[in-house]
Amino acid sequence: MNTNYLKVGSATDLQGRDRFLYRTIEMLPAILAWGTLLILIFLSWWQPVWVAFFIIAFDVYWILLVFFLSLHLIAAFIEMKRNVKVDWQVECKKIDDWEKVQHLIILPLYKEGKEIIESALDAIINDEYPLEKIMLVLTVEERAGQDHLNVCREIAKKYQNKFGHFLLTIHPDGIEGELKGKGANQTWAARAVKKEIIDKNNLNYDDIVVSVFDIDTIIRKGYFYRLTQAFLTVDDPHHASYQPIPVYHNNLWESPFFARVSATSNTFWQMMQQIRQEKLATYSSHSMTWRALVDIDFWSTNMVSEDSRIFWHCYCYYNGNYRVEPLYFPVSMDVCMDKNNWQTIKNLYKQQRRWGWGVENIPYLVFNAIKRWKDMPKRNLLSRIFVQFYGFHSWATNAVIIAVIGWLPLILGGQDFNTTVLSGNLPFVTRTLMTIAMLGLVISAILSTLLLPRRPKKYSIFKSLEIVIQWIFLPIIIILFGSIPALESQTRLALGKKWRIGFWVTPKER
Repeated sequence: MNTNYLKVGSATDLQGRDRFLYRTIEMLPAILAWGTLLILIFLSWWQPVWVAFFIIAFDVYWILLVFFLSLHLIAAFIEMKRNVKVDWQVECKKIDDWEKVQHLIILPLYKEGKEIIESALDAIINDEYPLEKIMLVLTVEERAGQDHLNVCREIAKKYQNKFGHFLLTIHPDGIEGELKGKGANQTWAARAVKKEIIDKNNLNYDDIVVSVFDIDTIIRKGYFYRLTQAFLTVDDPHHASYQPIPVYHNNLWESPFFARVSATSNTFWQMMQQIRQEKLATYSSHSMTWRALVDIDFWSTNMVSEDSRIFWHCYCYYNGNYRVEPLYFPVSMDVCMDKNNWQTIKNLYKQQRRWGWGVENIPYLVFNAIKRWKDMPKRNLLSRIFVQFYGFHSWATNAVIIAVIGWLPLILGGQDFNTTVLSGNLPFVTRTLMTIAMLGLVISAILSTLLLPRRPKKYSIFKSLEIVIQWIFLPIIIILFGSIPALESQTRLALGKKWRIGFWVTPKER
């Protein structure tokens, strides 16, 4: 049996030695994360001096990392602020034949409300990019129910004449081999638009740029001119995806502080990744070429993290000749929020766990690297693999090491250790180093304030003050909504099929 390794979603899609190999790699992230934590806990009892020196060294490393990342964050912030001031319509029209570019926009839906859907569509219309050059596809899940399908039909009727082409597709429920999620929905829509619009009108594949947006995405005016300009000016544009910066502003003022901090932290991480292009992969709402999408036969329909998997799929398909071009341009999205704080806490945790499920891309990348080893650029490939392992390991362990394990030598080390000079100085050294590292929080608080959208009149100046003060809770938030859900995702991946998570759609409330 010939297996398309690039379409593999998990070890269960394989047989024999391939299945054993893939399954082994699936367990590695959890083994590394839990192994690190358990070894440090054991050594805190058996060799507390070793752990004490390790904690001091780790705290120093953390300070250096905070300074390093803060410089990247500031640089990305400056570049983004510069870009939003540029008139990209003027810049785009300086390029010959810019009008040949056509944009396909796919908006996958589940049960989102009419207001959220229409705000996304209105933002595209208000972008002022020529609407006759836009193909827009609303693709809704059949399992959303008849009432929601009727709402989508009403919206389609309202907007169908506003774009060059408009298509409403309904993704059937229960297709064999599909995981209920965005990847399957998007693939259904892409195949439909290929048949009914692109091929029917003999459109040039090389002139089409595809943007897949979460339905809460509200683009900033100028986005499609910026995207078109990037597509027409970068080297080898068909071997690239194009990534904006997700800024969670749609409902920022209404959302609770812990959800705001978590969302803004994610924004900052994506901003820093734009500077470090060699580490950048696609995330959430992004754009790519129709040529690349057709070459790989669209999205995989059997996995959760379709927004990042599409990058790794292209990276492996083109034998390493694929990258992400940073746009340094914001798009606005929703902070995770529900009708009350307790439900928001549960939703936020589930959202972070789903994001943590991106760890499923590690076995995919390593397995396909082994299968395509002769054709891949070795240095770049090994660097990519290391970055993925390091990123998910750090996500699951760093905050726990700093906040919890750093104090275990004092608790488990026993009388012999507690009478040493090192024991007496460890709290002071740790506290001093972490105080220095708080500079990162100060920078985050300042930049989050500079990024704030206009404060609604119903809120006083104290609401703005709250958004600054909220950053003092970051150490707790990155454990509760960072390390713990990441550890759970990695553990579930290691435990196998019965523990795998499905695609959980974050409820949208404004």
